[in-house]
Amino acid sequence: MRPTGSFPGSTPYAAGERELLHAVSELVRVDREMRRDLGRRMTLGETDLRAVRYVMAATRAQRSATPHELAEHLGISTAATTTLLDRLSAAGHLERVPHPTDRRSKVVVATPHAYQEVGSHLGATHDRMRAAAARVPESARPALLAFLADITAAMREEPDGS
Repeated sequence: MRPTGSFPGSTPYAAGERELLHAVSELVRVDREMRRDLGRRMTLGETDLRAVRYVMAATRAQRSATPHELAEHLGISTAATTTLLDRLSAAGHLERVPHPTDRRSKVVVATPHAYQEVGSHLGATHDRMRAAAARVPESARPALLAFLADITAAMREEPDGS
């Protein structure tokens, strides 16, 4: 049986679909490379970098990140999270500080050093990405956002369709 020009076991591509899906695939590949490179430059493993990014995102969203929430996000045990936080604290990337409303609890915050490091490595990249987003015509944005949301949902769906 010869290839149909589409992914094995799937419906053949219509005009332009292959290019769209290839662009998404390339974006995902380059994003992984960028994160791997950032982790290498910051001397952080993948899970450590994900932890730093999660804590920074929580701060941007004006919410606290607890060690328990971090463990859930990373899909690791609370014991492993303690070890991770010890390592990231010793490296000067994260700190445990008292919870603002619950004296018995702690929250995790990124240090100025972590923000400086991430900014020095990714600031220019994010400026270029923002400029690319600004070039998308307003009228095309709803369709582009819907396409990306659909691709995200398709990738999250289980292989059996559930």
